[in-house]
Amino acid sequence: MDIRAFFESLPAKADPADIAGIDNTYCFVIENTGTWNVTIRDSSVTVGEGEAAADTTFRLSAETFEKLADGKQNPMMAYMTGKLKVEGDLGAATKLQHLF
Repeated sequence: MDIRAFFESLPAKADPADIAGIDNTYCFVIENTGTWNVTIRDSSVTVGEGEAAADTTFRLSAETFEKLADGKQNPMMAYMTGKLKVEGDLGAATKLQHLF
């Protein structure tokens, strides 16, 4: 999986009906790969590269990210086993299931 391409295509893949009512910012820090910030507001998604202030920050390896994005890793199990570190608003984090 090309992680950069994943984030670049995210705005086009997001279904406005699935993300309606979400108004949060997220930062994904992916070890040895890069950092992306995702804003969900007004039923649309914008993505930028680089670390930015966010409601929730996720820190994880590229391998874990790829498994999560492919549906091969349960997010809660990744969190519980320390493969996924979440900082900030945990409630906002759970809303991402509507996007992925």
